[in-house]
Amino acid sequence: MPRLVMKFGGTSVADLDRIKNAAHKVKQEVDNGFEVIVIVSAMSGKTNEMVGWVQETAPLYDAREYDAVVSSGENVTAGLMALTLQQIGVPARSWQGWQVPLKTTSAHGAARIEEIPTENLDAKFAEGMKVAVVAGFQGIADDGRITTLGRGGSDTTAVAFAAAFDAVRCDIYTDVDGIYTTDPRIVSNASKLKKISYEEMLELASLGAKVLQTRSVELAMRFKVPLRVLSSFDDDISMNAGTLVCDEEEIMENNVVNGVAFVRDEAKMTLVSVADRPGIAAAIFGPLADAGINVDMIVQNISEEGRTDMTFSCPVDQVLRAEKALNGAKDSGEINYHGLVSDKDVAKVSVVGIGMRSHVGVAKQMFDVLSREGVNIKVITTSEIKISVLVDRKYMELAVRALHDEFELEHAT
Repeated sequence: MPRLVMKFGGTSVADLDRIKNAAHKVKQEVDNGFEVIVIVSAMSGKTNEMVGWVQETAPLYDAREYDAVVSSGENVTAGLMALTLQQIGVPARSWQGWQVPLKTTSAHGAARIEEIPTENLDAKFAEGMKVAVVAGFQGIADDGRITTLGRGGSDTTAVAFAAAFDAVRCDIYTDVDGIYTTDPRIVSNASKLKKISYEEMLELASLGAKVLQTRSVELAMRFKVPLRVLSSFDDDISMNAGTLVCDEEEIMENNVVNGVAFVRDEAKMTLVSVADRPGIAAAIFGPLADAGINVDMIVQNISEEGRTDMTFSCPVDQVLRAEKALNGAKDSGEINYHGLVSDKDVAKVSVVGIGMRSHVGVAKQMFDVLSREGVNIKVITTSEIKISVLVDRKYMELAVRALHDEFELEHAT
């Protein structure tokens, strides 16, 4: 029988009524002839609650015990979902990560999936099981300890199962009914897309769109897993529902721009008058990497008299750690600079679209509209299908609305 993966996020299983609602959607797919693998998150708010318990108990906690605690929320949901399915006549059982087993690295709190053997689930499907309810977000390392995949890891679990079991599709049920051209809370006429390419979705996810975890999109693109995002609160589960994330070749006509993404809490940091020499970039960004700083946009000014300025962006909550790492590198003599300037009041705004590959002038159009709105651009970076700028945070929503209007994304399909 064909296999289907269905993933339900925390809001979709927030209480017993919502679990019942999700279970009925699963039954519909069983009735449609699928063997179903259901991936569940913890009930809404439970993971945050457990993280708080760990931090209160042991601020410098053992990461292995952290994983043992925070992974338990998905176990509860999986058991409740299996019981609910049994109550409506669907042969189902729950699976914890170690029972599958979902094998991972031993990087507790941020483990990566290494292998998902199919034998155990295949044997149960052959015995008549119709639904395997798997606890998302968790796996097991070689030493037998429970691991977790990082926040949002249930999306990655779902795509990995779809790839391992050769599923026809992976459906991600959440509290939104698809992928929009931008956040509808900022732009009221944002348009829901019927299809979007893996590349565009990966850029949007990495640039601030919260609908899918970046790693899940990477996996889907690598293994060509059709990925559908749809609402658990809508009755329609037909192929007309939601947004399909797929190969570019499956999209008949690409929009020049398909979305406007933003990250509100960015910071801009500039090393003033750095000694310009071979290896200076490695000397700067090596200590930042060691400190776990998520560096994004990087710009180096023209060198004058052997000195240059180096600017980069990072999340605003990482500024203090970045300053400590760079000052430490200066004190040790690894790098030499005259000043370190941090601006914590910036935001990143990006336009994304595969159509940029075959259309010129998108950058000019973007910069023109921001200029007309009086929005000053502080930093610019580009790739083949995206343009990102740093602007003052107070102008972020204005910039998003103006760009959405300029590229007529209310008509995007």
